[in-house]
Amino acid sequence: MTQGLNGITLESVQERDQKDPLAGFKAHFSLPEGVLYLDGNSLGAQPTAARQAVNATLDQWRDELIKGWNQGWFDSPERLGDLLAPVIGAGQGEVCVTDNITLNIFKLLGYITQQAPTERRAVLSEGGNFPTDGYIAQGFCQVSGFEHRFLPEGAELAEHLDGVAVVVLSQVNYRTGALRDMAAITQLVHDHGVEVIWDLAHSAGALPVHLNESGARFAVGCTYKYLNGGPGAPAFLYVHQRVQDGGWQPLSGWHGHAAPFAFDADYAPASDISRFRTGTHSALAYTALEASLALWSEVDMQALREKSLALTDLFRDCLSDLFNTHGIEDITPSANQRGSQVSLIDGENGYAIVQALIARGVIGDYREPGLMRFGFTPLYLSFEDVWQAARHFREVVESGEFKDPQFHVRGAVT
Repeated sequence: MTQGLNGITLESVQERDQKDPLAGFKAHFSLPEGVLYLDGNSLGAQPTAARQAVNATLDQWRDELIKGWNQGWFDSPERLGDLLAPVIGAGQGEVCVTDNITLNIFKLLGYITQQAPTERRAVLSEGGNFPTDGYIAQGFCQVSGFEHRFLPEGAELAEHLDGVAVVVLSQVNYRTGALRDMAAITQLVHDHGVEVIWDLAHSAGALPVHLNESGARFAVGCTYKYLNGGPGAPAFLYVHQRVQDGGWQPLSGWHGHAAPFAFDADYAPASDISRFRTGTHSALAYTALEASLALWSEVDMQALREKSLALTDLFRDCLSDLFNTHGIEDITPSANQRGSQVSLIDGENGYAIVQALIARGVIGDYREPGLMRFGFTPLYLSFEDVWQAARHFREVVESGEFKDPQFHVRGAVT
């Protein structure tokens, strides 16, 4: 029997892998030999079907040329939206795969605020959130005349809704992994006469999301993290069926027109989710994402959630004694209040520890100040993978390996 990590043996986690109902999904991903990938919360791994799908589209482009737009390319934003909808608890015709999160938030801010009562002239975004949400809210307010406000981190939301038309909130905090109660907060916001745009960047594909059931009317998210759509894969936008006829969205490009190929001089928005499209999209990027979404149709989301919590608990349990003795702070929330990541803080050595792990083939990521983030993707991580990653973490810290000067050199991307 191998030596345990804080009492947890390799044999015990191998037994858990044998009983794992999701174990077979790992074979559907192409992962480098020897790499333990704990960064799926930044960029998901490549589905094996993606390469074949993209190659097929390259062949289609070569052989069919422009005819490809009538062979599945043009309607892919809506088709992929319908594939994605069950994963996030949405209905058919309520999700459009298009553009990126930043542009989609701008669209929804404009769409919502044009219908807001005159006494509500503010947009509220949250302090401590991933900055692009706040940046785009500030930019929107610059050109719209609305006031931008920040919700102080940790503040009571209800106390900051006076005069607010719309609030932008992340379901899972990108730093801590803290999970919000979507249903309760949506009800609270609506009761105050305010709309909410949910950012699902760190929850879509990481845990069950229940947009319709929670009463949510608007959401955005990306597909290159837990949904494994590939680097720069298109984002998505959700608008509940009941509120899809509320006017224009401000980025009124020709693909969102009611009749794009009529080439009318004046804009008329499509009557359905297509009004949130803008311009021409990449058939290659959509093809890679579609290969992944086809795989997601087979995933039991409750089993995914259970494994996610088990993996994150395992990593922390293997290392809890180390955290105490080396001054590493575990800020990961409890099971029912977290997404699918472990968040650790070492203000002095966090960056170097992550770099030393990467050199060993254990890939996590680092965010200032001092935050080490490890994303746990149940479809391609085994319990043994997580145990081995914890072993490497322990060795890097206990040996002082991270003190090597090479691990303190900063790269442009962390």
